[in-house]
Amino acid sequence: MVAHDGNAEENWFRRFAASPEAKARLVCLPHAGGSATFYFPVAKALAPDIEVLAVQYPGRQDRRHEPFLTSIGAMADRVADLLRDKTDRPLALFGHSMGAMVAYETARRLERAGVPVAGLFVSGRRAPSRVRDDSVHTRTDAGVIDELRRLSGTEMNLLGDDDVVRMILPVVRNDYRAVETYRDTPGEPLATPIVAFTGDADPMATIDEVASWADYTTGGFDLVELPGGHFFLTRHQDVILGRLAGELGGARV
Repeated sequence: MVAHDGNAEENWFRRFAASPEAKARLVCLPHAGGSATFYFPVAKALAPDIEVLAVQYPGRQDRRHEPFLTSIGAMADRVADLLRDKTDRPLALFGHSMGAMVAYETARRLERAGVPVAGLFVSGRRAPSRVRDDSVHTRTDAGVIDELRRLSGTEMNLLGDDDVVRMILPVVRNDYRAVETYRDTPGEPLATPIVAFTGDADPMATIDEVASWADYTTGGFDLVELPGGHFFLTRHQDVILGRLAGELGGARV
């Protein structure tokens, strides 16, 4: 791990709600093509009992002029580096889809560095061992857009705007490449407990594929199945926020 400064932390983490007396800290990692603002409602709902740090990857929104990080490992390296000295309160990680993989790899790095992780919450992602031979990142622009429509993860009206499409496609393609070229490296299971949220009709992850997250921890595992497709979590915020608050010691929301 390398040394870091305050500017790096400000680049990577967004605090949407002040929580100076928080009982715990939750780091939220976005999906492919996503940005920190996806977690604005989470930060507002969990404050002030839980401080939410929403990760902003390079190459999007206010970081759009910075070069992409092209692998899950590189993203996890940077996030873990910035979190390794944040030991003043319990630290947990939440990630959806690509963010779940970054969260998992971040937890591995933190545990290896001796930093305890209070909980790993993964959403909309099959376990690392459950590999599919996906290649969305090699498709034409039209093919990538078709995939976004299939998952309904981007407002459909925006996909009709050529300027918006040109802006988001490089980000989406980069992130899909990072996800689709990722392969788990063997190692010890995590000590932190894992809670996996999944939609019962998610085309990206079957219930069985998500259940395999149990193999990645000795700290306890729970599978939470909810109705919906890949972005089921936007329909079930109350359930997910309640679970996060309960697990991390905050008041139920």
